[in-house]
Amino acid sequence: MLKFIKHHMDSIEGIEVYPIISLMIFFIFFVLLFWWVFTAKKEYISRMSNLPLDNQNID
Repeated sequence: MLKFIKHHMDSIEGIEVYPIISLMIFFIFFVLLFWWVFTAKKEYISRMSNLPLDNQNID
């Protein structure tokens, strides 16, 4: 089954760029996510982590 799919994909020109683009999007997303986590203010992280437990904002 896989050989039929593999040979079908070989006939499409320029298809080798799609795995590279998806890997770059994946890598850039997680690099930006790690950067945001390490540069986020501790007060913001603390406030967001306590938000589900905060019952004072209920109408």
